[in-house]
Amino acid sequence: MALILECRGMKPQHGENCWFAPNATIVGDVIMGNECSVWFSAVVRGDVNSIRMGNKVNIQDGAVIHCTYEKTKVNLGNNVSIGHNALVHGCKVEDNVLIGMGAIVMDDCYIESNCIIAAGAVLLEGTRVEAWSIYAGVPAKKVKTLSPELFAGEVQRIANNYLKYASWFKEEK
Repeated sequence: MALILECRGMKPQHGENCWFAPNATIVGDVIMGNECSVWFSAVVRGDVNSIRMGNKVNIQDGAVIHCTYEKTKVNLGNNVSIGHNALVHGCKVEDNVLIGMGAIVMDDCYIESNCIIAAGAVLLEGTRVEAWSIYAGVPAKKVKTLSPELFAGEVQRIANNYLKYASWFKEEK
């Protein structure tokens, strides 16, 4: 069973049809919508500030979601995928975003809807990512406009796949 801890009087809350890996950690002021999943060794730590997630958000293996005390919060929109070992810290992410494996998103970043942050990219503090963009590199910069085909083939496909993957574990009970 996932480690779900109250902190400073706040206990994580979630909507319907969510799944949490047995070794996922979810702490404090965390509110997530429906059909969310937090995968193996992922940490969602709302101890120092709030974390809000929309519907159909997946936090993949080893990812860390955190904030800065009395400074920054995390807000993730709907249909957001956080890749394996990504670090998402004190930022706002709108709907339909894929943050790739090992990416780092620092405080006060703002990622508009329908974007991909490439694997290994580092968004420096305060970076604003424009809608329908792909950002890559260190520090991350816009490398191209996201096509409808790539949007469907990556952003939508991965979010939908994680709903399917979570269902496999629910069926085994």
